[in-house]
Amino acid sequence: MARREKKSKKKKWPWVLGILALIVIGVGVYLFTVYTSFTNTLEEMHEPIEREVSEKRATDQKVTLSEQDPFSVLLLGVDEREDDRGRSDTVVVMTVNPADKSTKMVSIPRDTYTEIVGRGTTDKINHAYAFGGIEMSMATVENLLDIPIDYVMQVNMEGFQDIVDAVGGVEVNNTLAFDGFQKGTIQLDGHDALGYVRMRKQDPEGDFGRQNRQKQVIQGIMKKGASVNSLLNYKQIFTALGDNVRTNMTFDEMMDVQSNYRDAIGTVDQLMVEDGVGETINGIWYYMMDDAELAEIQSTLKTHLNM
Repeated sequence: MARREKKSKKKKWPWVLGILALIVIGVGVYLFTVYTSFTNTLEEMHEPIEREVSEKRATDQKVTLSEQDPFSVLLLGVDEREDDRGRSDTVVVMTVNPADKSTKMVSIPRDTYTEIVGRGTTDKINHAYAFGGIEMSMATVENLLDIPIDYVMQVNMEGFQDIVDAVGGVEVNNTLAFDGFQKGTIQLDGHDALGYVRMRKQDPEGDFGRQNRQKQVIQGIMKKGASVNSLLNYKQIFTALGDNVRTNMTFDEMMDVQSNYRDAIGTVDQLMVEDGVGETINGIWYYMMDDAELAEIQSTLKTHLNM
């Protein structure tokens, strides 16, 4: 009797090991599939630009992410149109410093009156994209903030809602009730998130209120995108990113950011643009940034980039 029990136990072990092996193989295949899809998505998102380094950096000062150099990125939310490239209605600059474990973020009002570099005119900053695309936008923002822009990320705002839906929606703290959005902590799906970040006319703070809503949604996407649940829903997330995001950051550079800058990206400090005034020129309303406030923002970003 005892011999039979021992034999029975011995027979069970191969089955247990076989099941474990199948689980390991299954997980390996899943992770390989995720990695392959991720690689393909990043390659689809990659769109190189002509310049190799910003004119505000010396040739030998090119950012090396593998060495954890601080870097800057310009985020452009673009409303694409059938007959032209559209305008960048969202203009956000982020500087990332891994040593400080922090990220600075400034949302530039789209009506900001500034020099459009490469065109020889002064106009609303969001017109730079309409006139000359990504590179003219980068040059114009660099000139305004007096810092190098190392990377750029363009997001199609119509597809922005697909990205929010792909991560399962976001949670925000709404400080102003409007258009069916209740005050307080609310959950937003993609359609609602797009309306949430676009509204400004009903907000007493105008573009400044919208800046805060943009920051909340961006942080919400970053938080949800880093969760385990997002790994399980990778196909929808990768499809949304591949269809709607373009960047000059390469696959290897994105891997370096994931490895070396994770702690810095988790802490976002917003620099507010709020002391300027509105001015009408030839019947068109512009936002005039306050010189002292602009100088302070420039200094803060330069320090954060170790310049």
